[in-house]
Amino acid sequence: MSNYDWRRNHSTVGGGNGAPAHAAVRRYPERARLGMSEEFNVLITAASRRIALIRGFKRALAQTPGGGKVWVTDYDKLAPGLRFADGYHIAPLSSSEDYIPTLLDVCKKRKIKLIIPSIDEELPLFGRHKKDFMDIGVIPLVSDERVGLICNDKSKTASFFTSNGFPFAKTFLPEEVDPDSAKYPLFIKPRSGRGSIGAHMVKDANELKFFSSYVPEPVVQEYLEGREYTIDVLAGLDGRILSIVPRERLVIRSGVSDKGKTHRSMKLIGLCKAICERLGIVGPVNMQCKVQNGRATFFEINPRFSGAIQLTIASGADFFSMIINEGMGLRPKPAIGDFKDNFLMLSYEDSIFELNGAAIPSVSPQLVSGKKTRELVEKV
Repeated sequence: MSNYDWRRNHSTVGGGNGAPAHAAVRRYPERARLGMSEEFNVLITAASRRIALIRGFKRALAQTPGGGKVWVTDYDKLAPGLRFADGYHIAPLSSSEDYIPTLLDVCKKRKIKLIIPSIDEELPLFGRHKKDFMDIGVIPLVSDERVGLICNDKSKTASFFTSNGFPFAKTFLPEEVDPDSAKYPLFIKPRSGRGSIGAHMVKDANELKFFSSYVPEPVVQEYLEGREYTIDVLAGLDGRILSIVPRERLVIRSGVSDKGKTHRSMKLIGLCKAICERLGIVGPVNMQCKVQNGRATFFEINPRFSGAIQLTIASGADFFSMIINEGMGLRPKPAIGDFKDNFLMLSYEDSIFELNGAAIPSVSPQLVSGKKTRELVEKV
């Protein structure tokens, strides 16, 4: 596969204030010819437990002239998300050299118009292979490889924020911290990681020494006090910021907001807009910060849909419909700050039960198509 430089081969728009230019969408013929009566099919990778994402796109497509189907992929045949899509394919892990070729084959077979990577580790990969998807008429909803590499590496994220004058938690490599003179508590987590996996608060020198060797390739950050927020941001395919929704994380479970509420802080919205424009994002991004005494300090940014995107959508900021309209060649107007304020979400678990176990094929090097198992599912 080619290592494609989008900026060199296409016109770009600047990020403002000397910011690096980000990719402008290429209006290729397949998209221009897309009729309002033609299906707009979407493919979401790593379906896993991303039920809200799958349901959200299905709902948005149902309201679109011509409609469309939501297809998903996953490595695990028992992934709950497979049961909620219109169809699925079992795919290799993103670390496999067969991953991108498999997805390209799926896109051709299912006439996919928009592909949405959903996990951190595959974002730089998709950024690198944008042209491969575009060449077959598929829009990859992902920022450039450079953005994925900055966001996936916490040390690089910190460097980006501080070099551009944006507030970020003080971040160090373990060898840069003297355990005996450090100010505690501190926070340690993998340099490249997602959710709360491998993240620990450290209270003293002994804990710092232990977790520095226990956590794989860690970074050490100052421990932040204050209220915790996730800010969902959506940029169009040309990099225009379309919507920004801050939401307070009231209860967090496994790194995802279990209970939360929206918060219309124009100060926070403006700061996030400036950061995203400077970074040059395309599509979705979620940013995490803590706010104390009116000051926000960020500690993470992920250029993908967040795990609790359903709150943002339910509050009236319909990211899914906006991006489908973008993909159909329309140009939705920015609706920054247009959502229900103080809108509360309370999440709960649900389960799927299948008689005798669904007969979903095992993982295979070949494409494996899945028939819907809806008739085998009993919800209680």
